Amino acid sequence: MQQKKQKRRVERMLQERTILNDAQLGILRLLSRLQTVEQVSELRQVISNYYAQKATEGMDALWESGQWSQEKNEQTQNEHLRTPYKHA
Repeated sequence: MQQKKQKRRVERMLQERTILNDAQLGILRLLSRLQTVEQVSELRQVISNYYAQKATEGMDALWESGQWSQEKNEQTQNEHLRTPYKHA
């Protein structure tokens, strides 16, 4: 009886574990080489720059395809998207 419970517990643990793909494993190997807080900060900045560039490229593509325009830009700037707060 005890062995069955333990076996089920191990099976649940195996199902819950995260399986990483090759890209994620590569990033972990890269992170293992970082030695200082400065290196972590530099890598964080590189990653931020990468995503900023991808966002810019995406917006450029929308603009060139006509899916985005100056008019939509101005509409978005004037929208109020914040969640209203309820004062008690």
